[in-house]
Amino acid sequence: MDRKLYECLEITDLKDMLEKTYKLYENKIAYKIKIDENKYITYTHSQVRQMITALATSLIEMGLKGKRIAIIGENRYEWEIAYLAIVCGVGVVVPLDKSLPENELKNLIKKSEVEAIICTNKYTDILEKIKYSGIGKLKHIISVDLEKHKGGIYSWKELIKKGKYLLDKGNTKYIDEKINPQEMRIMLFTSGTTSEPKIVMLSHQNICTNLMDISSVLDINSNDVILSVLPVHHVFECTVGFLLAMYRGATIVFTDGIRHIIENLREYNVSVMACVPAIYERLFKIIRKELEKQGKLEEILQKEEKYKNNTIIERKNEFNEIHNMIGGNVKLFISGAAGLDKEIEQKYRLLGINIVQGYGLTETSPVVAIGSNKYHKIGSIGKCVPSVEVKINNPNKEGIGELLVKGKSVMLGYYMNEQANKKAFIDEWFCTGDLARIDEEGYIYICGRKKNVIVLKNGKNIYPEEMENLINKIEGVKESFVFGMPKEDSKDDIKIFAKIVYDEKTVKDAYKVKTREEIYNVLLEEIKQINKLMPIYKSIKGMMLTTEPLIKTTTNKIKRQENLNAINKS
Repeated sequence: MDRKLYECLEITDLKDMLEKTYKLYENKIAYKIKIDENKYITYTHSQVRQMITALATSLIEMGLKGKRIAIIGENRYEWEIAYLAIVCGVGVVVPLDKSLPENELKNLIKKSEVEAIICTNKYTDILEKIKYSGIGKLKHIISVDLEKHKGGIYSWKELIKKGKYLLDKGNTKYIDEKINPQEMRIMLFTSGTTSEPKIVMLSHQNICTNLMDISSVLDINSNDVILSVLPVHHVFECTVGFLLAMYRGATIVFTDGIRHIIENLREYNVSVMACVPAIYERLFKIIRKELEKQGKLEEILQKEEKYKNNTIIERKNEFNEIHNMIGGNVKLFISGAAGLDKEIEQKYRLLGINIVQGYGLTETSPVVAIGSNKYHKIGSIGKCVPSVEVKINNPNKEGIGELLVKGKSVMLGYYMNEQANKKAFIDEWFCTGDLARIDEEGYIYICGRKKNVIVLKNGKNIYPEEMENLINKIEGVKESFVFGMPKEDSKDDIKIFAKIVYDEKTVKDAYKVKTREEIYNVLLEEIKQINKLMPIYKSIKGMMLTTEPLIKTTTNKIKRQENLNAINKS
């Protein structure tokens, strides 16, 4: 069944995308960058494409044709221009996580056989140490912050100038380069929440198929302003927050940090944001607190009930003052990288804020399914995008089984890892590792990670994510980690524990308690109330409290094995 809602431009590769959209968006603003308080600089789509061509031409002149080139740094327009320059005719791009410690960075640079790296000044010292350590193939370091080449480190700005000079002299090595859409051009490291990171090999076809799919179901166009929040090395931000904006001619703006998201939404008149659930939950709490402060919360709650059966557009008009809090221009929030609590989703939509859930993986470029104006159910990740097929493998009596995916956006495979490749596929179907069910209308519901499921002696399954969602709703709880440990009196059966991260001030204020013992007791009572809502076999029997955050990836996913290891050591 064709699920396309909007027309989109057919593209074969990212270079084809840049060329076909040049005339469409040449005078539209691609980036608006804050350089000081109330001072901004802008770059048009035309200027961006010219910088990409100049940088790529210089990189080829440096002898980097066909080489692997990494990028590391904060979300900046230079990062994104470098990505497109590399991938559209120079070599293979390797985006790296800016939060990695030196030893892990060294390991990934060696593993991916990177020969050059583009970075911000923050990383030049570490990268020089790696370069001169003799480990791996790293030869060239390029800083986006240097005005001129210095001490063996190239200046990104000088390379742009040189590229323009070469182009003026008739150098067409980059311009003439033809892309094979099906060969590996992108190497991405998985987040490694439970194991050693693997290298995902992606092609232009993988990414471009996904861009066309997303564009065909979401209304994103050249009038939109997209706020970049998540780390751009992550495929969710890279595809949805960056490449999609280039494809549709939208404007990209960068957040000043998580604490500044609301003011950034207002400052830039943002219309679209793709982010993780934790950010949307934080944003919602800020809105609620502001309403309480103004004494308007009760009035708003009554209006929510009154207009709950109206369309989302009608509700937006009724809650205009709340929309003004977030800039007044937001038309779409996309939530991904983890499950969004369905109560938070429902509350946003009751206020006329169009929030949809998406689902995907690094291995699927990333979007497999996403909600839309037409295809939307609370708690669901929507339906699969047009070019993707999904099915449930070995469903149980509730219809829950592993979600399998097939389509042109599925990766080429894991680099140099045949064992992982064999485990990842059943014939042409990619095994996501996520447990899901699909209803009779084709809406997909994610139930948890297959490897995270706690299996009891009686065969019952417990999905930690489901229980964590309930615990996280307790006033004062910031996050939680549910896990199973063998019972002391039984080798086979399991006792369910919850490690809870709480905010001390919030708990003390909310429950009028003072001591740690009192905090433990009030939170234990809350856990007992949750236990009453669930079957006995799901009951939480043990509780640990801490104010220290859980170990997570850069997109806020809990690193389960590392957290469990830390608990076992303590």
